[in-house]
Amino acid sequence: MAVDDDPLAGELVRLRELRESDLPALVAWWREPALAVQQTTGPVHPQPDGAVAEMFRAWSRNTHTDLGLSVETRDTGELAGHVTLYGANPKDRCATLAVVIGPGFQDRGLGTDTLRTIVRYGFCELGLHRVELTVNGYNSRALAAYAKAGFVEEGRRREAVFRSGGWHDQVLMSVLRDEWAR
Repeated sequence: MAVDDDPLAGELVRLRELRESDLPALVAWWREPALAVQQTTGPVHPQPDGAVAEMFRAWSRNTHTDLGLSVETRDTGELAGHVTLYGANPKDRCATLAVVIGPGFQDRGLGTDTLRTIVRYGFCELGLHRVELTVNGYNSRALAAYAKAGFVEEGRRREAVFRSGGWHDQVLMSVLRDEWAR
């Protein structure tokens, strides 16, 4: 199937509904301390598996304002992560993006392809005008992937995140539909 035939397919990934069989891997990845440090701004607190699984279920209910999808590789069909667009409303047509790519799937271009695919879907299928996100300033891998996918840094919340005994910036980035179309 060509990429253009499936609005949820990228070159390397396909986005699909969350399945119960996805939850053990997603929970394990979310509980990885190294991944949690990159993804969250609050303290890294261990949570029961059920609470983390319910968090992914809630993100993936796919309502009018929120969309959560599992990421699978196109070549093998393996679960590689999860991506969410949330908080959209018909008036402002702006959604916030969050993504997690499993440790065994990083540094292979899957994150960038996931971002490009979900942004295209947001603009072309959901009619969004803007997709935004925040990222911890020390997360250089994510900053590079977001920039590669067309996100532009808009500003920083200086020293807004306390991690490992020090203060770090939180970076606000976005991509507008007009920018993406170019």
